[in-house]
Amino acid sequence: MIVKTTEFIKSATRPAHYPEGDLPEIAFAGRSNVGKSSLVNVLVNRKNLVRTSSTPGRTQLINFFQVNDDFMLVDLPGYGYAKVPLDVKRQWRPMMETYLSKRENLRGVVLILDIRRVPSEEDRQMLSWLRSFGIPPIVVLTKCDKLSKNERARQGALICKNLELDKGEVCFFSALSREGKDGIWARIDALLGVGAEPEAGAVID
Repeated sequence: MIVKTTEFIKSATRPAHYPEGDLPEIAFAGRSNVGKSSLVNVLVNRKNLVRTSSTPGRTQLINFFQVNDDFMLVDLPGYGYAKVPLDVKRQWRPMMETYLSKRENLRGVVLILDIRRVPSEEDRQMLSWLRSFGIPPIVVLTKCDKLSKNERARQGALICKNLELDKGEVCFFSALSREGKDGIWARIDALLGVGAEPEAGAVID
C-alpha cells in the first residue's frame, strides 16, 4: 500500500463515540513501551503521528486514524504497565473487550511484542481474545536490531512456542532499520483485500 495521507479522526472509550462509516479497521495492540508508536510511525512514514506518553500506561483511549480513503488505523491503549492505577486497569478490560467483540469494521489486530521479552499474561490474554472473537492476528516482534541473528532466532522460537504459533506466523521488525515493514504491510493488505504488493510511499500532509 502506498500511504498518501494519514489523518487523526478522533479518540473514544465506548461504541457511541466510535467513528461512523464502514471503512475497515486494523488495530494495533501491545504492552506499554513495546515499540507500538515507533511501528505505527514507520508504517505510515510519519515521525510523530503516534506519540509516546511521558507516563507509560496512562493513555487509555482508543485512537482512530484514517489512512488514505482505504481504512482506519486504530491505536489501542498500551497494557501491562505495573504502575497504572487500579481503577484505570479496571476500565481497560471492558473497553478493550467491547471494541474487539463488537466492532464489525475490525479486520485484524497487529499484536506487538518485544522480541527480548517472554510474552506476559496480558499478551497471552490478548491473543486468546483475538482467537475467541475470530479476529486474525498479525504478530510482530519489535526491537530485532537489539539482538544478534542467533539470539533473534532463539527468542523468536521461544515466543512462538509460548504463544502456540508457527514460525511463519510472526513478523520481525526494527524501527531503526525498518526491516519487516513491507512484510507487515503485505499481511495488512491481505486482511484488507488489497491485491497489490506493498510499496514505500511518501506521506502527503
